[in-house]
Amino acid sequence: MRTALLIAHKDLRQRMRDRSALVLGFVAPLVIAALMSFAFQGTDSFHTTLDLVDQDHGEVSAAFVQMLHDPQVSKVLTVRAVSSIARARSDVDAGTAGAAIVVPSTFTAAAHGGRPTPVTVLASVDHAIDAQLAEALTHSFTAQLDADRLSVATALAAGAPARSAPALASASAELRLPVSTVHALSGRRAVTAIGYYGPAMGIFFMFFSIGFGARGFFMERRGGTLDRIMAAPVPAWSLLAGKSLATFAYGVASLTTMYVVTTVAFHAYWGPPWAVAAIVTCLAITLVALTAAVTTLSRTERQADGLASIVTFGLVLLGGNFIVLASAPAAVRTLALLTPNGWALRAFTDLSTGASAGEATAGPVLAILCFALVVGVLAAVGSRRAVRR
Repeated sequence: MRTALLIAHKDLRQRMRDRSALVLGFVAPLVIAALMSFAFQGTDSFHTTLDLVDQDHGEVSAAFVQMLHDPQVSKVLTVRAVSSIARARSDVDAGTAGAAIVVPSTFTAAAHGGRPTPVTVLASVDHAIDAQLAEALTHSFTAQLDADRLSVATALAAGAPARSAPALASASAELRLPVSTVHALSGRRAVTAIGYYGPAMGIFFMFFSIGFGARGFFMERRGGTLDRIMAAPVPAWSLLAGKSLATFAYGVASLTTMYVVTTVAFHAYWGPPWAVAAIVTCLAITLVALTAAVTTLSRTERQADGLASIVTFGLVLLGGNFIVLASAPAAVRTLALLTPNGWALRAFTDLSTGASAGEATAGPVLAILCFALVVGVLAAVGSRRAVRR
């Protein structure tokens, strides 16, 4: 065991002297996380400005304006009255308004049984969410208006006197649709951008050490270091254990640094420390298995670099390190479950929302370890050939 520790210590010293290993393992993920924190700053609380062109000025359009100024709506929307469609279109094109709503002059008349005239939403391709919000508010109001009209018409058809129509309309205006939706979090907190991309970028750059480990093996074989170690009276497993331990320690240190810095500096929440430690440990074990597999499957240093790049980018692209898996297509979410990083990001996302730590980590830990076992067996099959050739 002492021999394995000495080999691990030697490998870690060599790796720490490699500036690229330090940059990719510790500096780059922190820089990327900081950039993403600033880039997504403010996206957790959405607010926009909406231009309103009221060409009707009737009682129905007044009710619509009143709805737009409701305190709940005002949390995400500032309504600004403008005098013309041209001004509203100019504001939308310039980006000073996220979208604009044009209430036609016949809006109130149409509500009382006249010819329907649509409400127009002016939008820009640069503010798709703003336009969707404007359309949703408009549809909500018109749906409520149609329900009020239907209730009055139903009462009159059932025999209510025609002179009671105004009173029925006033009463129906106080009612609300019996079925509605409200926004609520599935957990105790929302997932922030830094809370997702912090672990995502940490895992991504941790996987770069696959190439470092494989390249180091071939450099030692070319320099004769490996032959001298094998010629010494030490068991072969000490060499493999030492190199595996060095890779494991590097992976844990890299991802743990990312966890500590993003938590302290950017207030990211990855989950309870013990649950995070379990996921990080499993990922580090997977890193060891992947490094061993790339080494045994390669014959030259160049092959090792190429295969390591394919493995790294293949895993991060399939696993969702560059996109939020919750918004990805179903096929992408399914493919992510074939990767250890996909399972890890799923666990970190659940943990960050306040899910039960035991339930959120049990499945991902088992899946990641199974992946590591399969890859480890593949590496073990070719390990003897890789050491001797």
